[in-house]
Amino acid sequence: MVVPVASDGNERTVTVADASSKGLSVTPALRSYLLEHSLPQTEAHADLVAATREAMGDLAIMQIAEEQGPFLTWLARLLGARRAIEIGTFTGLSALCIADGLTDDGRLTCFDMNDEFVSVGRPYWERAGLADRIDVVIGPAAETLARFEPDGPVDLAFIDADKPGYRTYYELILPMLRPGGVIVFDNSLFFGEVLTDTDDDNVRAIRDLNAHVAADSRVDTVLLNVGDGLLMASKR
Repeated sequence: MVVPVASDGNERTVTVADASSKGLSVTPALRSYLLEHSLPQTEAHADLVAATREAMGDLAIMQIAEEQGPFLTWLARLLGARRAIEIGTFTGLSALCIADGLTDDGRLTCFDMNDEFVSVGRPYWERAGLADRIDVVIGPAAETLARFEPDGPVDLAFIDADKPGYRTYYELILPMLRPGGVIVFDNSLFFGEVLTDTDDDNVRAIRDLNAHVAADSRVDTVLLNVGDGLLMASKR
């Protein structure tokens, strides 16, 4: 297709698979560009990314996409979030980013199964001066979350844990959420596998969750192509 270049009115030819759609694959260079033009990362953020890769090896893929971090900080600030929940903390990059966006008296409660993983991130929470905003609850989230009683309405929740548990976590968190509060689910495109006929339990759970939330009259929903997909539900 031929498109005009706004700066000088000249035209150039670009090749796209479908002229009705727009989108880009995120290369390492483009990811760096995204980060350079988003909320700045501190040394604590960057060092935690590096520490996770060193400590976790192939499991480091469980860390959020780096461009999702500034987005979570921005979203927390946009909401004026005071109370936040995270399901699935891993080594703590997402927790660091969410805590950075909370109000000065804000609290983030993290639910995870593995304290060894979480411990990788704790020194970086300390370095960023945010450790006092973060509480960690270790145990099966379906059980610990069911017993959790926040000291006020929840403004923001981020879910990035076992995919078959997503729907349970959603139903447990939604009653705690204030009107206008937001739940964010990671891996909601699951590497594009949501479009396949695979019998993989994770993919089926994601497809079920996406359909359930999109049809839920209690929330307004948008599915974004950020990282591996972010499904976002705002409580009505």
